Amino acid sequence: MSLGSSFSAHLCRVCADACNACADECEKHAAMGMDHCRKCAEACRTCAKACEEMATPV
Repeated sequence: MSLGSSFSAHLCRVCADACNACADECEKHAAMGMDHCRKCAEACRTCAKACEEMATPV
């Protein structure tokens, strides 16, 4: 990213998509009372948000 690669935004978008998919799955298990899955989902959403911000051109 620091060198301005044309792939940076694409890689960040893929990272955000993977994190959101993980969070979706973890939230299913969190709904069944698995607290560690709730924590994982929260971490994944935080990561996804950061990746989405980096994928957005300034």
